[in-house]
Amino acid sequence: MRTSHYPFSAIVGCDAEQLDDLGLSLVLTSVSPEIGGVLVRGEKGTAKSTAVRALTSLLPPVDVYQGDRFSVDPADPAQRSPDGPFEPGTAVESRPVRLVELPVGATEDRVLGSLHLEQALTHGRVAYEPGLLARAHRGLLYVDEVNLLHDHLVDLLLDAAATGRVTVERDGFSVEHAARFLLIGTMNPEEGELRPQLLDRFGLTAEVAAPREPEVRAEVVRRRMAHDADADAFAGRYREAEEALAERIALARKALGRVRLSEAALLKIAEVCAAYDVDGLRADIVTARTAVAHAAWEGRTSVTRADIRRAATLALPHRCRRNPFDAPGLDEDLLDRILGDEEPPPDPPEPPGPGGADDPADSGGPSESDGPSDAGGPSETEDPAETSGGEPDGRGEPSSPAEREPASAEREPIGSDGDAQESRPQPAGGSPARAPATAAAPYRTRLLTARGSGEGADGRRSRAVGVRGRRIGSTAPGRGSGGSLHLGETVRAAASRPRDGGRLRLHPRDLRVAVREGQETNLILFCVDASGSMAARRRMTEVKTAVLSLLLDAYRRRDKVGLVTFRGSGAELVLPPTRSVDTAAARLDELPAGGRTPLAEGLTEAARVLRRERLRDPRLRPLLLVVTDGRATGGPGAVGRAMAAADHVAGLGVTTVVVDGESGPLRLGLAARLAARLGADHMPVGEVSADALGSAVRERAA
Repeated sequence: MRTSHYPFSAIVGCDAEQLDDLGLSLVLTSVSPEIGGVLVRGEKGTAKSTAVRALTSLLPPVDVYQGDRFSVDPADPAQRSPDGPFEPGTAVESRPVRLVELPVGATEDRVLGSLHLEQALTHGRVAYEPGLLARAHRGLLYVDEVNLLHDHLVDLLLDAAATGRVTVERDGFSVEHAARFLLIGTMNPEEGELRPQLLDRFGLTAEVAAPREPEVRAEVVRRRMAHDADADAFAGRYREAEEALAERIALARKALGRVRLSEAALLKIAEVCAAYDVDGLRADIVTARTAVAHAAWEGRTSVTRADIRRAATLALPHRCRRNPFDAPGLDEDLLDRILGDEEPPPDPPEPPGPGGADDPADSGGPSESDGPSDAGGPSETEDPAETSGGEPDGRGEPSSPAEREPASAEREPIGSDGDAQESRPQPAGGSPARAPATAAAPYRTRLLTARGSGEGADGRRSRAVGVRGRRIGSTAPGRGSGGSLHLGETVRAAASRPRDGGRLRLHPRDLRVAVREGQETNLILFCVDASGSMAARRRMTEVKTAVLSLLLDAYRRRDKVGLVTFRGSGAELVLPPTRSVDTAAARLDELPAGGRTPLAEGLTEAARVLRRERLRDPRLRPLLLVVTDGRATGGPGAVGRAMAAADHVAGLGVTTVVVDGESGPLRLGLAARLAARLGADHMPVGEVSADALGSAVRERAA
């Protein structure tokens, strides 16, 4: 046994007799790779990566042709290697299953493969250098922090996972090779969510969290310290458990084809998936395959109610999210009601056909060679249900008229430094808070972009010059340049020099890389007024709905978001900039309102956050959204301090949009004046919706 990693059975919760969700999901997808991989979600420091790396030592070795870089199966004549063809007498060797790690910052060439530069420069031959997907064939492809993976790499994984093959057409060669691998991803939800398309490609999901029991935590620390003190001795203590676990996985693989999935069990699986209203049919297929694998793991020859239940708890939670801001999970009470207390009955025996009971042409039941893909439906590569995650259906309905405040709550006393709330008794903090208003269903928003062109990471919002997009020119490669070679401009640069002997010779100074224009991701910083002047329920509901809709747009465009609020006597960074847009939505839901309007403090705090983020990542361009009615209260000089803070923010050169929360027939227009001072665009809250903008344009055109 290989002991280079922390033993799998030494991880608390991964004992063979009592596997938790993490251990069981990894074991089942190892028993039946057709399940489609595992996504492990959890907070940092919960052994996610440790468990994945330890899994490789439990998997049986694979046979490959000696010297074959693409690891095709010698026993499968349908698999062809670009290094082949191999003669019948070619040596075959057995090697351990590979664990290939895909770095978040990998380039497309490294993933797909590229021109073999040594062969090209030394021998003048066009040769292909395989990428990570070729190396991962028949092994494990592990992506740590998979939610931070760039969109272009996500697209490559989606294509490979859907077809099981990789096709490369570039740099003068054409290569196609098999790429069937066990995809395992780990992520911390606090850093952002996955694209729905990639999320659906993971067969199973496991939620992990640190144990809260002191005894269990102490045992985890005890084992970790023992491993660090003497890794070999620690591995020796678990060698028998590791061997037993590896043998059980191998036996379950062999027994997989003998497990029968009855029509009643299959119908029950379909009933469960329909009850949870999941998109497409992939959930049914994965649940069926997982139930078959679980039965094989438990040593059963037919799928039972317990197998279906366990499969559903692993295959459905990440597919039940109707809204990107919904927390993943499964209503297990509903699951128990659907499954009931009775076991699904077995299929009745088939009457013998003309060729006898053993005639495969007339037999309606699965044969001994039938695998879980036959029992569970069409294969993944033939799956007609290509899901796209769907559109969210909202976070809640607006409050009923009976729950809203009377219309008089909108008509607050007007003064340069006064609020309706200031005359009311206030607690020690000086900022009374009303019960938080609830946002209505989000809508499609206008596209807000940063001015000019940036150089940030690939995204879907603002214009940027980078390594992806349409080619707009070329330049000499600089330090850290990641652009692809622009062959035409390279030859043109070489041709512009005097030639020796009439031959064109390339020198390093002739190299040119392509300059492309695409889109980048941005930092969307919300600065939200939660004071008394915004506290009327209808107004705050409208504002929260607009902010929620903008958050949903940021989720789709893979932006980083932050949230600053101001009310009472100061401002607060409620959510430091993060990729977790759903966390921002949760903070928005809990946002109280009331008290004075410290506009100056809000703008000052926003400026502080922007300066700090600029130091952390100078390429990440910010977009500041100030949501306010423009009032500034809080004692003498509040208006002057607010204008000085606005001048300071304007000096940062940040693209700013003022979302005007003022409503009602009587408007002071203070937000428009603030926007002019900030050098920002002014947008009434009712015009945040793309549909509202379209209606306004159509009315003006008419």
